[in-house]
Parts: sequence; structure tokens; C-alpha cells
Amino acid sequence: MSQLPPATPGMPFHEVDTPALIIDLDAFEGNLERMAAMLQSSGARLRAHAKTHKSPIIARKQMALGAVGVCCQKVSEAEVLVAGGVDNIIITNEVVGQKKIERVAALARQAKIAVCVDNAENVAALATAAERAEVRLDTLVEIDVGAGRCGVPPGQSALQLVQEIDGEPSLRFAGLQAYHGSAQHLRTPDERKAAIGKAIDLTRQTVELLKQAGFACEVVGGAGTGTFELEAASGVYTELQAGSYIFMDADYARNRKADGGMFDTFDHALFVLTTVMSRPSDAKAIVDAGHKAVAVDSGPPVPFGLDGVVYARPSDEHGVLDMSKASFQLGLGQKLLLVPGHCDPTVNLHDWYVCIRGLGTPGARVEAVWPVAARGALY
Repeated sequence: MSQLPPATPGMPFHEVDTPALIIDLDAFEGNLERMAAMLQSSGARLRAHAKTHKSPIIARKQMALGAVGVCCQKVSEAEVLVAGGVDNIIITNEVVGQKKIERVAALARQAKIAVCVDNAENVAALATAAERAEVRLDTLVEIDVGAGRCGVPPGQSALQLVQEIDGEPSLRFAGLQAYHGSAQHLRTPDERKAAIGKAIDLTRQTVELLKQAGFACEVVGGAGTGTFELEAASGVYTELQAGSYIFMDADYARNRKADGGMFDTFDHALFVLTTVMSRPSDAKAIVDAGHKAVAVDSGPPVPFGLDGVVYARPSDEHGVLDMSKASFQLGLGQKLLLVPGHCDPTVNLHDWYVCIRGLGTPGARVEAVWPVAARGALY
């Protein structure tokens, strides 16, 4: 059961309870608009990844600015999105298990749903469920273009699986899923370009092989926040699946541009608001945001705008700040913003977004409170 929100619309920012998941609406809206503008002349469509935000409200905002639809990773995420008015979804993941497959088939009666496959046995199971549900289910073949995770090898293996799909009347071959996730966080532009260059070549070769066999790829999907410009310029990818661009996080900020500067194409728009709950010494402050409020799998959060303050370590309900190099002190009860190391799992720790207008100004107020509607949607 969802907890009561830590804020209400109209409330001054300083009254928001903590820990709270904060959206800076001005930065967030700027990120949405910036991505839409960047892709306008690329020839590629945005299919924003909803695993980042888990919110039909945000998905609809992305689609209002031109996104063709959204992606998600789990059937339960797709169910929440459809219930929230999102009508075009690709589950960019394999769906295995009878119950999950039956739910996908049922959902395809309500919205345009596609799934990914990398196994002929899975193709047969999807076909059976789709036939029973009296739907024709869009199906993409996932190819491994360097991530070393799911997917068949590019080329002949992909063609064989496409032929399996083509032999099932209740399925429709819709294209390829060709995402190179680990390339998103390679730090230098040259590293990212080299990794994505290989992915583009493998994908192009597979598209051509399928074309020669009489199969057109309506969708060639992939890309993420760290590399989407490369896939957009490739002439191969038709849909870009960036997700974190709306929020950004501390890990993406460690990527570098060609001039050596930080990756600042998009602004930090997601924060965890936390309160100083103890001051054991001048060199140490304890805040109320630990493991249960902010993910640390991609490194600790970064205190925002507080030079010299380091989030040193978390425990379940506490975060220890190293103040030894700071030129100021934080008072008991003082609130501060943390930039999460990884935005996606941080979002999944919270029930609510507290949306702030004018963050950083004396008049900052809560404009809206949105549910993280698909929080915990793991199955």
C-alpha cells in the first residue's frame, strides 16, 4: 500500500518532508523539450524508456512532445502504463512463463503491444497465447550487439528466428531490438563511438540479410541517453529508447564530451531531498537518506551545490556526509538535495514524485505530486 505523500500541492518547498523524491519541473521540462528538438530532423523516432520513471503521467508528456510510444521492461509495468492511458508500448525484454505470456496477450487487446524474443520455444508459447486471446502480437527479434546479455547473434541466427515468427499466424514480425546498454556509460566519446559503431555495423548487416530474405524491419530499436545521437545518425535505427535523459544522474554526469567537459546535454532534474538528523562532529553530518531512499549501485549520490561535501557511506536509514573538506557547516534539521548515482532504481524506492516549480529560488513551491505508479512492478 502506498504511503501518504511527503508533500501537498501549493506547499512551500522547505516544508516537504524527507526523504522525498524531487523533480525540478523547470529542468525536467527543458530535458523533454531538448530531446524532442534534437531528434526532430534525425529521421529517428523517440520511444522513451519508461523503466526510468514508471509513470503514465510522464509517458504521456513524452508522447505529447512527439514520442511514438514508450518502452518498459516488465509486463506489470506495461499493465500500469496501459491503465494510465498509454497505448503504444514495446516490452524490450523477453517474456517467459505461461502466466506472464497470457497477460501480454490479454494486454494486446487493449493497446498496441510488442515483445522481444531470442528463443524459438518462446516464439511458440507467445503464438499459442496470442491465438487464444484472438490477437496478432507484434514480435521483435533481439540481437546481441555487444551487451553480452539477452539476444541471438546477429545475422543468420536472427533470420532463423524471424522465420519461426513468420510461420505463426498469431504473431507479426515487427523488427529488431539492438540495444548496447553498457556502451551508455563508457566515459569518453571515442569509446562510446567505437562500441556503437560495431553495434550499428552488426545491426545494418542483419537488416540487409533480412531484407534479402523478404523481411522488412519496421522497427530497429535501441540507443540510450549516453549514445542516442550516434544511433540517430546511423540511418539504421528507427526508434531510440533513451530513458534517463529526463532526469540525469551522477553516473551519467561522469561521461565526457569531446572537449573533455562533463556530459551536460541534459540537466539534473531528479533529486532526493534529505534532512540532517545528527551532527556527531564538525567533520561529519548524518542525513535521513540511506539505502532505502537512494540507490548506490552506480556509486553514491552527490550532494547538489555543496562543494567539499561528500556522501561517504549509507546504511539502511542513514547517510554519512564527510564534511572535512567543506568550508561551511550544515545545521541540525537543514535540508539538502542529493543527485542519485543511478536514477532508475532510486525511483523504484519511492511512492511519490514531489514536483517543484522554481527550485533554487525563494519562492519554490510544490506544483504537483505524482505517484510512481509502477513502483515495484517487477513481474
